[in-house]
Amino acid sequence: MCIGIPGQIVALDETQAGTAWVDVCGVRRSVNIMLVAEDAPGRAALIGHWVLVHVGFAMSRLDEDEALETLQLLQEMGEVESDVGLFLGQRE
Repeated sequence: MCIGIPGQIVALDETQAGTAWVDVCGVRRSVNIMLVAEDAPGRAALIGHWVLVHVGFAMSRLDEDEALETLQLLQEMGEVESDVGLFLGQRE
């Protein structure tokens, strides 16, 4: 299954240019943000914003309402779909 998951950018990754720390369901992951912000000022402006993350890349920006709604739907899916539950870290 290939899905993207909303995450909130919480900090820039100072060790790798073009990456940021993104909170995805309470877990911080290093994510490439070059597809949603090309320059340093644009990347810095993303802190606190939501993005759709897929295989380590921020694919697009999301507004907070859309992000939270998507997370809720994914969590509901995780209750019945084991792959989604594993992806969200709900199951071992």
